[in-house]
Amino acid sequence: MKRSRFSEEQIIGILKEHQAGLGAKELCRKYGISDATFYKWRSKYGGMEVSDARRLKTLESENAKLKKMLAEQMMDVATLKEMLGKNF
Repeated sequence: MKRSRFSEEQIIGILKEHQAGLGAKELCRKYGISDATFYKWRSKYGGMEVSDARRLKTLESENAKLKKMLAEQMMDVATLKEMLGKNF
């Protein structure tokens, strides 16, 4: 996945500028981003503070680790069932 050139703090700052009254087109031109990127950021980070964004990031990474662990455990269980089925 491509890494954004803007941090969460910067994204939230840009969105706060929009809430302060600047238009979306002006902000996109100012920061060199597309309209789609701006609206995607707004849907993800709209109304958040910097601390909320950090917490979201840690929760997403923890969720990814848990999903990986679950997938590995499911593979182990499937392998064990297959091995036990062959032996009996």
